[in-house]
Amino acid sequence: MRFGVLGTGHWARTTQAAALAAHPDATLTGVWGRSPAKTAEFAESFGTTAFDDVDALLATVDAVAIALPPEIQADLAVRAARAGKHLLLDKPLALTVESAAAVVDAVAASGVASVVFFTNRFIPAVDTFLRDNAALGGWYAAHATMYASIFQPGNPYAGSTWRKEHGGLWDLGPHALSVVLPLLGPVVDLSAADGPHDTVHLLLRHDSGAASTLSLTLDAAPDATSFGFSYFGEHGALTLPAWGVDTPVDAFGHAVTALIGAAGGTPHPCDVRYAASITGILSAADQARRTQMIVAV
Repeated sequence: MRFGVLGTGHWARTTQAAALAAHPDATLTGVWGRSPAKTAEFAESFGTTAFDDVDALLATVDAVAIALPPEIQADLAVRAARAGKHLLLDKPLALTVESAAAVVDAVAASGVASVVFFTNRFIPAVDTFLRDNAALGGWYAAHATMYASIFQPGNPYAGSTWRKEHGGLWDLGPHALSVVLPLLGPVVDLSAADGPHDTVHLLLRHDSGAASTLSLTLDAAPDATSFGFSYFGEHGALTLPAWGVDTPVDAFGHAVTALIGAAGGTPHPCDVRYAASITGILSAADQARRTQMIVAV
């Protein structure tokens, strides 16, 4: 499958392009970015072609991998889908329910395949854990803590404008939801409260009767970073397993394989419809933060 990468930042370079260049069933055909100079340098470093026009790139590929801010990603995803290109997207899919729906509609109308890269879902140990325990059932509670500290000197995401504006809810929330929903089911309604260090705390009620809590920030004190996922059910208490030897590049390689499979008729659960449902939850959480009310999803 011939891929084009849209974006030239740290994630596009160190994860997406690196995984595509190493994948036995993918070819990194070209790259487009908003800065011609960065695009040219990126293309040279990976031995591929730099494009200064998105449509010109789309004409040469079968699929695109997008590593751009979500408000830009959604528009480009619609454009690529309408051109008949398969989509390997990042999370969050979009920052509004309307933009997410537009991507879903474009994919449905064109019949292209889609995979959204919720990183944990493409780690084999995590995927096996979620599949096995979803089949086991009986889960009635979960708690996720994701306290990152990215705005420190030297962090590759320290200058990310969209992350500064939208915070951990939109950057980390998709990761948390992607490993809570498989065991507890869809969200019915939620409430939210803000805390110090731009932390947001969510209380979610699921249609299974289960409840979960998420605590998220990108701006924790440097010595107070913490990541963990716990589940409680009729069969006991569990924690999400560690990645082991897998890296984000490995995970993205698995996502590439998943997209190739989806294009061949084997849909992946992390498609644009699933990602749009998570955008709906995050939008409801934003409303709950503003109104201090319980919001239906």
